[in-house]
Amino acid sequence: MAGPDDAITQFLAMLAAERGAAANTLAAYGRDLRAAREVIGDLVVADMAAIGRLGAAWQDLAPSSLARRSSALRQFYGFLQDEGLREDDPSGGLPRPRARRPLPRLLNHEEIAALFAVAESDSREASPVASRIQAVRMLALLELLYGSGLRATELVSLPLAAVPRDAPFLTITGKGGQQRMVPVSGRAVKALAAWLEVRPKGGRFVFPSPQGGHLTRVRLFQLLRELAGKSGIDPEKVSPHVLRHAFATHLLEGGADLRVLQTLLGHADIATTQIYTHVDAARLVALVNERHPLRGG
Repeated sequence: MAGPDDAITQFLAMLAAERGAAANTLAAYGRDLRAAREVIGDLVVADMAAIGRLGAAWQDLAPSSLARRSSALRQFYGFLQDEGLREDDPSGGLPRPRARRPLPRLLNHEEIAALFAVAESDSREASPVASRIQAVRMLALLELLYGSGLRATELVSLPLAAVPRDAPFLTITGKGGQQRMVPVSGRAVKALAAWLEVRPKGGRFVFPSPQGGHLTRVRLFQLLRELAGKSGIDPEKVSPHVLRHAFATHLLEGGADLRVLQTLLGHADIATTQIYTHVDAARLVALVNERHPLRGG
């Protein structure tokens, strides 16, 4: 039977090879499994009673962290069974947190319009020329975040080769190395074309960094907060992820199919996309409470 370190290493290798798990996912699962091993010893031979001790040891964890650790262990024991390293599955003793995914922060249509109004004005009128070039870049970033729902990492690391000359689509490499085609709106096509005209020469990324490589996620976050402040919006409300949520929520409000939304967002599991049905439901409840003629005074 494989030792504890060997089994964990083999499990992580399987996730990388067969499921295309990203490096961050592999690192998180490795930490979770080793955290369990610190409590109960060798995971390969641990029985259900030993697994049951994890609930008390991890009682102070956030529900989301507890859920992730439990998921890592369930998958690990499934792997051990598949590989013939165990005959039983003790994961029934794992703690089962009732974690509710928090509703994402949202920007309403008026706030989105305010962001675009400032970004568009700056791209036409900012001075000196260097500032206008940066404003053209900001508008392209904003259009792709809200218009195509890209993740921050997908956006800043977008290679020039992913931008086709004659089709309104981007080829995106998302989590786990999975590729998908993302439609680009007519507005975004124009903003992207304007940026490519003034973009500094050289490099292989659409949004290069002066230091080489590409624009960082941190810098993207800072740029968005600066734009929010200029637009009269609390900067704490705005981030790349919030704009991605706004893209998804506003599409759903407009009648988009949940499966289509799953494809556009690059979600592996439809359950991840279903959070937006809760957002829409919350919006409808708020609408009834605010507008119904018999609402409480």
